[in-house]
Amino acid sequence: MNANLFDILETGITDPDATAIETAVGERISYGDLVARTGRMANALVSLGVQPGDRVAAQVEKSVQAIILYLATVRAGAVFLPLNTGYTPAEIDYFIGDATPGILVCDPARADALSDAAARAGARIMTLDANGQGSLTDAAAGASPDFATIARNADDLAALLYTSGTTGRSKGAMLTHGNLVSNSMALRDAWRYTARDVLIHALPIFHTHGLFVATNVTLLSGASMIFLPKFDPDRIIALMDRATVLMGVPTFYVRLLQDDRLDRDITAHMRLFISGSAPLLAETHREWQARTGHAILERYGMTETNMNASNPYDGDRIAGTVGMPLPGVEIIVTDPETGAELPRGEIGMIEVRGPNVFKGYWQMPEKTAAELRANGFFITGDLGKFDDRGYLHIVGRGKDLIITGGYNVYPKEIETEIDALPGVVESAVIGLPHRDFGEGVTAVIVPTGKDAISEQDVLAALDGRLAKFKQPKRVLFVDELPRNTMGKVQKNLLRDQFGELYR
Repeated sequence: MNANLFDILETGITDPDATAIETAVGERISYGDLVARTGRMANALVSLGVQPGDRVAAQVEKSVQAIILYLATVRAGAVFLPLNTGYTPAEIDYFIGDATPGILVCDPARADALSDAAARAGARIMTLDANGQGSLTDAAAGASPDFATIARNADDLAALLYTSGTTGRSKGAMLTHGNLVSNSMALRDAWRYTARDVLIHALPIFHTHGLFVATNVTLLSGASMIFLPKFDPDRIIALMDRATVLMGVPTFYVRLLQDDRLDRDITAHMRLFISGSAPLLAETHREWQARTGHAILERYGMTETNMNASNPYDGDRIAGTVGMPLPGVEIIVTDPETGAELPRGEIGMIEVRGPNVFKGYWQMPEKTAAELRANGFFITGDLGKFDDRGYLHIVGRGKDLIITGGYNVYPKEIETEIDALPGVVESAVIGLPHRDFGEGVTAVIVPTGKDAISEQDVLAALDGRLAKFKQPKRVLFVDELPRNTMGKVQKNLLRDQFGELYR
């Protein structure tokens, strides 16, 4: 049997005339048309020299044609490498120098700036703009729609995604056809996805969330998606009367809650709201449910593993947790020093094993061996615990753990207390170099601007609620927290910004 993701997708198509993708301007692409377009694109890639196992890199704006490029790459047996559209030419130089793709697809406006990097990597530049036009589209236009999907094994690579690289050198996570297929099917079943669903797709497609979760789950379900170029609250609210699912990052829900139109009537046709890529504040969860009657379903995943856990579709969706392991996925919490499994209620390192877990890091055998155990468990770098009901709580990244005066402090515990205070939008707790304590617990807060809140107010509110060693030594205020494109707070930038505070 062909384990190629595209072959499995195509085999499952029951109605070629059903809409697969609808664009923001109303164009409808049927499943039959999608297969034909990917056939033309796959033929174009092969004519450009792409062979099974070759990497095809893409730094392109979101468009239907970009999705077709992804699917065609997989169909041709090659390995898709999506690149954040915000990366500079210097950053692209590293990624393609490491991955050595045969082709680099970019916006025509970036072609000149990337030409030297492409030449050094031995990659041929092809272009694709935000409207889906460029030299790659031209090459595909005259190609045949008929293409025999290349046979792949479940263990063959389908995609190469680089981690964000907030600490050290970015690593290329090798994801197989088996990884992507198994996870999409698990999510389809867990979230009760069917061909009747209509997804509002407002996520970027250079990341696991928008490319694999949103796109793969929708297509493998025979459902349809309304493809928005970016997050647009007005468009999303207008579409809710005929859509059923929205996948977003926490910022989506915070922004939508700022719109007075959001209520139970507006969301009456919707079936499911999913949040991921960054922690969702419990306050946002509660406010969304009060306004709409819907409980946001929060899940947990990462580049190396796709999705690991999800709050239940049927059952309590508990704010501040990421639910329980997905079917077929094992999650344990271990002692970071010994690797021994810890009992429920104890905080430790989250480890994951299952068909969703990646094959390893591209050309980094030592790093792969350090983070992927011989027994198949991947050491995520996330700290967490299971509660008595079996729900997983994420308390922070291992690198964000603060050791002050010999005590371990988990930022999430303090952030939860601070975020509940009046006058606080959100907070980030970090450790900064301290000559007496090693690291000083420091809170960085975004105030509402409506209620004046001071450093002393925060410290007084925490007094008696947290052990003395957990209480911030300083409270700082900023207009906004630095985030990456998926909404995750970049604490490393805060540590850089305020690193001299106690010196």
